[in-house]
Amino acid sequence: MDEKNTMVGDPEQAAERYRSLVEHSPDAICVHERGVVVYLNPAGVRLLAAGSADEIVGRPVSDFIAPDSVASTLARIDGSRGNGDASERAVLTLLRADGARISVQTVSVLTVWQGRRAYQVVLHDLSAQHAAERAQHRAEQHFTAIVSQLEEGVVVISRQGMIESINPAALRIFGCRGARLVGARFDKLPLRMVDTEGVPLPATRHPVARTMATGEPITRFVFGVDGTDHHRRWLTGSCRLLDPADRTSPVVSSFTDITATRASQRELQYQATHDGLTGLLNRNTILAALETALAHPAGGPLSAVLFVDLDGFKTINDGHGHVVGDVVLQVVAQRLRRAVRRGDPVGRLGGDEFLVLLCGREIGPEPIIRRLAASVAEPIVAQGQRLAVRASIGVTPIGPGDPRTATEILRDADTAMYLQKAIAGR
Repeated sequence: MDEKNTMVGDPEQAAERYRSLVEHSPDAICVHERGVVVYLNPAGVRLLAAGSADEIVGRPVSDFIAPDSVASTLARIDGSRGNGDASERAVLTLLRADGARISVQTVSVLTVWQGRRAYQVVLHDLSAQHAAERAQHRAEQHFTAIVSQLEEGVVVISRQGMIESINPAALRIFGCRGARLVGARFDKLPLRMVDTEGVPLPATRHPVARTMATGEPITRFVFGVDGTDHHRRWLTGSCRLLDPADRTSPVVSSFTDITATRASQRELQYQATHDGLTGLLNRNTILAALETALAHPAGGPLSAVLFVDLDGFKTINDGHGHVVGDVVLQVVAQRLRRAVRRGDPVGRLGGDEFLVLLCGREIGPEPIIRRLAASVAEPIVAQGQRLAVRASIGVTPIGPGDPRTATEILRDADTAMYLQKAIAGR
């Protein structure tokens, strides 16, 4: 008897459990018979913005389907022939009781409802998904618009080295306006890259290549680019993975044109280290060069220091004015520069005094001293005046392991210059 009651009760319990699942389902579930709604669960009531299921039950299904979705919906329903047959998933537009239109994904299943053939439809609201997709699309559009308006160049490169996107600023900075670089290989760009010293920089040695290989971000590196317009631009850049959480993520390289800033910095550096009148190294810089040459003779061992003083300059300066005197100093500076090797520093100590450092010579300083004296003694024409000055040159030889400091060497060269002036009676 107990066994019989249990068997009779099982279908009822199963039905009750099924009804409970349907009632509490987060998705809308509708049952229609011959196109008329006979059941709608609470989620369906909320989906259709109805006050209760009674507002929907008894009405044709077509009342709640957008006209352009009715035909395809009925065709899918007709395709279900046997109990349990399910239609393909489809997306259609519903008309809510408040007149709003919403997009849903549906599946129809042929079933039996209260002993009669009917269709159970599961409707999944796509509003949140579509809103998220629209937001994502808007974000992508905004990102694209912002990147396209940046003054900073931005290039996205696949880990295989293919350019996936490039903004207008990058094309302008590269001097490649109008070029189609998307799809091109990074190492095949029509560019010549150089390092900070102007030495050619192959694409395989560019920091971007390192990020592509390792995923390591690199920031604030400087390099030069000779574009198709044959104009060199200096850039400061950074590169990193577009999505650091994805090991296969493309690399995004961004860079800023610092050509003007670099030129300005170099000009400021030049002004800080060079004499404004003659263009030679100024006093601080030539003395620093002397200190460096004694400690770290990169250009070869320092062989001699020459102290050069102009004889007769005061007379010219007082008699013809400072403008003429400035011209004389400029001409003498050019002659001193041309008379020595390129690696020998030449500086102006002040007034009409100059310092020359002779580096790495195997022969003595006498030939260069004679050449300097002869060059300075050549007539100088300034504002129609033919002028002449001479140079008194004091020399201090520097031997290996010379124990003197830079100050002591400068003092000895100065003393030698005055001795030379006294001997010549100047």
